[in-house]
Amino acid sequence: MPFERLRVIALRTLHAGPFEFVLAPGDCLAITGPSGAGKSLLLRMIADLDPHEGEILLDCRSSVSMSGPEWRSKVVYSAAESGWWLDRVGEHFRERPVQLAAQLGLRPDIFEQAVASCSTGERQRLALLRALEPQPPVLLLDEPTGALDPDGKAQLEALLETQLAAGLTLVLVTHDPAQATRLGTLRGHLTAGRLIVSG
Repeated sequence: MPFERLRVIALRTLHAGPFEFVLAPGDCLAITGPSGAGKSLLLRMIADLDPHEGEILLDCRSSVSMSGPEWRSKVVYSAAESGWWLDRVGEHFRERPVQLAAQLGLRPDIFEQAVASCSTGERQRLALLRALEPQPPVLLLDEPTGALDPDGKAQLEALLETQLAAGLTLVLVTHDPAQATRLGTLRGHLTAGRLIVSG
């Protein structure tokens, strides 16, 4: 695997940045910081969803050399509250990831269920499965365990650890310092639009 997977160079908006870091396959940059500091904005800029200056490289290839859909199929962003545009869970998946769902404590028949009848925690776990479906090299997760109980959180973290071991590069925003310590190969603290990264 190449040493460098994701490089962020002088990424900024008017009120946040510049952000700079380099991640390798298997790295997890776990970002903490107060609400309103710009954590979600940073993820959205990396996903090329919000206007920004600076450069982002995936495997040494610039984001500007790809179309938006191509970039976002490789650098997948999952919001804290993901959108669901079809009625039933299974309609959001090309192939139903039943085994991965079981690892997250989800029933096999949940794919037959109406999205509206799923709990917030179920939707949060399903959003992760949906983000993983294209097997992206980079995953951007915004508070993926905010609605989960301790068992659900442990199951989701275990799945992420497996994905990291297989070479996934992860940028994780969390309000849980203990989770940042457990998952992060690098730690980032973002406050007042500035990110400090430590090993």
